[in-house]
Amino acid sequence: MTIAPTGAIAYARCMIIDIVSDAVCPWCFIGKRRLERALALSPQLDLQIGWRPFQLNPDMPASGMDRQEYLRLKFGDRAGGQMYDAVKAAGAQEGIPFAFEKIARTPNTIAAHRLIRRSATFERQDAMVETLFRYYFVDGRDIGRGDTLIEAASEAGLDAEATRRYLEGEADADIVRAEDAYARQIGINGVPCFIIDRKFAVSGAQAPEIFLEVFEHARKARDSGTGDADIV
Repeated sequence: MTIAPTGAIAYARCMIIDIVSDAVCPWCFIGKRRLERALALSPQLDLQIGWRPFQLNPDMPASGMDRQEYLRLKFGDRAGGQMYDAVKAAGAQEGIPFAFEKIARTPNTIAAHRLIRRSATFERQDAMVETLFRYYFVDGRDIGRGDTLIEAASEAGLDAEATRRYLEGEADADIVRAEDAYARQIGINGVPCFIIDRKFAVSGAQAPEIFLEVFEHARKARDSGTGDADIV
């Protein structure tokens, strides 16, 4: 499977990791931590990581929605405090203090994805993604608001005024929607999904050991010049 590259040029011998994710997906935050642990156990000297857009709620109004109303409409009778127990437990193991009770609104994430894409130009994509996850899941901030996104961008190392001008327009919005549609076209219907070397896909927030196995498969495929698409 292939996802069109953005950002740095990919070299044949480097490991490429495309992470299909949404900024309002708690398992994507957990998956990020688990990937980081795997990379700490198996450092890659040449590594290119790119974050790709996926909207969990593609029909979300531009202004977002009241969080409790969103949960009621999406989960019905299952919407309650206990639905987050497993996520909180997994997050605690990864050092993530999820604070779902602080979240007042579920945002439309098009603007957040645009900002993540823009941050790649300045090699600040990881910092941008990390900041958005923390703003939303730990601080309970509305990452659909322009002022919140500008503050997040500034914290991640981007120029605040340039970010404001960018968000006031529609640059990259169509590209974000096209990449979202393409992810669904190639069979991704949930996130996170980690695509290694455009050949091996790890679906979900898997344990670091799973990533290590896939890293080894990818290394062997690079060394031999072979390797078919596979999903773990």
